[in-house]
Amino acid sequence: MPADDPKTRVGMVLFPALTQLDLTGPYELLARLPGAEVLLLAEERRPVRSDLGLQLSPDAALEEAPPLDVLFVPGGPGVGEAMQSARLRDFLRLQGERASWVTAVCTGSLVLGAAGLLRGYRATAHWLSVELLEPLGAIPVRGERVVVDRNRITAGGVTAGIDFALLLAAKLRGEAAARELQLTLEYDPAPPFDSGSPRTADPELVRQVTVKRAGLQAERRALVERLARELGLRGPP
Repeated sequence: MPADDPKTRVGMVLFPALTQLDLTGPYELLARLPGAEVLLLAEERRPVRSDLGLQLSPDAALEEAPPLDVLFVPGGPGVGEAMQSARLRDFLRLQGERASWVTAVCTGSLVLGAAGLLRGYRATAHWLSVELLEPLGAIPVRGERVVVDRNRITAGGVTAGIDFALLLAAKLRGEAAARELQLTLEYDPAPPFDSGSPRTADPELVRQVTVKRAGLQAERRALVERLARELGLRGPP
């Protein structure tokens, strides 16, 4: 989309106990994009706290949102409640039908899936939860940081949101604009440890993290399986 086209509206959903970097990483880039208007949207017009206590103020309630060009959902511990919110699912379906891009980072993909927006689409999520996309009708993709399938873009865990936002920026305004943003923000990651992925981390560390999260993942799987049955999300759309 050329920079002189009408304003691009990006709607980013807030819910209690979201992981703020899932949201604020992409927000930092997309809010700097020429001609973009980024709106924070929540069920109510009151501050929402992230999983670690950061307070975020919505710009509008869900029903007040204008038609969106980009629909975005972050992840976090609060996705279980978000998936069960009929009000949020209805909003996502309505906006998802007309948005040019339907997107998520980390376990936000599960929320899109619960709204029926990933049925038949290739998608990814945090490495511990990517397998939970299948009961929601998606085609899980493991080992890729960002996955694009038609107008759906999903990203892996937390920090993958920055890569996602750069890719989306290029699709919205061209590669030159995205490269300028990357340089402006000096996004040149050089982590001190090579343990940011289960592919590169020590197998024992992967096992320890998996065991530590086993209870939460079991609860999340049970919820996903129940919602998939209740909402009829298995099988083709």
